[in-house]
Amino acid sequence: MTEPAPQPVPQPATEQVPEPENRPASVPWVAVTVFVIISFGLAWLCSLPLWLDGGLGNPLVPVLLPLTMFTPAVAALIVVLFVQRPRPRSIAQYLGVSPFRPARRIIYIALIGLFGSVLVSVLSVFLAAATGAIQLDLVNFSSFAQTINEQLTAAGVGSLPIPIGALVAIQLVSIPFAAFINSLLSVGEEIGWRGWLLPSLLPLGTWPALLASGALWGLWHSPLILLGYNFNQPNLLGVLMMTVGCTAYGVLIGWLRLRSGSVWPSVLAHGAFNASAGIGLLLLAAGSTPTAFSLLPLGWPGWVVCAVLAIVLVLTGQFRKQPSLVRKTAPKTPAATPQ
Repeated sequence: MTEPAPQPVPQPATEQVPEPENRPASVPWVAVTVFVIISFGLAWLCSLPLWLDGGLGNPLVPVLLPLTMFTPAVAALIVVLFVQRPRPRSIAQYLGVSPFRPARRIIYIALIGLFGSVLVSVLSVFLAAATGAIQLDLVNFSSFAQTINEQLTAAGVGSLPIPIGALVAIQLVSIPFAAFINSLLSVGEEIGWRGWLLPSLLPLGTWPALLASGALWGLWHSPLILLGYNFNQPNLLGVLMMTVGCTAYGVLIGWLRLRSGSVWPSVLAHGAFNASAGIGLLLLAAGSTPTAFSLLPLGWPGWVVCAVLAIVLVLTGQFRKQPSLVRKTAPKTPAATPQ
């Protein structure tokens, strides 16, 4: 009688250990609250010398304003190290500062952020002009020429050695380069708002996270806005303008963060936005006295432009394209069973 063939000993299956996404399963509300308190508190602390003496005329403004821009990053590092539980497995990855890969995607989206932010500033100026809120002089740049001549006269210098059009062209061409310089300061804000806060609020949903982080970003500017910064409205109306402007623009640079999985496109876009915010001053006609609310990209024309661009992103499905923040690791394979 034939004996049955021996059955092979079953081997244990290879254990697949999935890495969870490096973002919270639920909003870390305690950490969010502490982050808001610290970032807002430090912003007020940096602005205190201005409130005590001279306001925006205080000679310390060139030092205190850049210092204020780093307070969100300080707050983010404090909460991620000492408050948030569970602590992210990779803090640098959670904040979006590393890894810089895939580099091609990050660079591509960063360039979109750079030139897209300049586009917001340009379109805002022309929208304001189209509605009659401002008057432009695209031939003689008369308002800018008048300002330059006044500055040269005050300095005891003769006439401008180059045509005013050439100077305007130089100013416009230098914006991308100025964007990189401005990014050295905007990195402090972006690590806080888009680096830490936006991913922390994502369990609420993409749009609630974008709108809430943008609104808090705008309110964080209150110590300076209440001194007349940006809109020359040292009151709650100025704070409201800034909050709406930051919320509108925050949707766009928040998309850069989500679409790339990195904070660096948002950093460069923020730097470009700051570098191009004064484009309207180059193009104004002499005698035109617009309000900052009409001239700046954080004013109402910028709100409209940002809203239109956000709608385009929605219609093209761009907000649904968010790369996973998973750290890939090799599966764990058990030791072979000796035969």
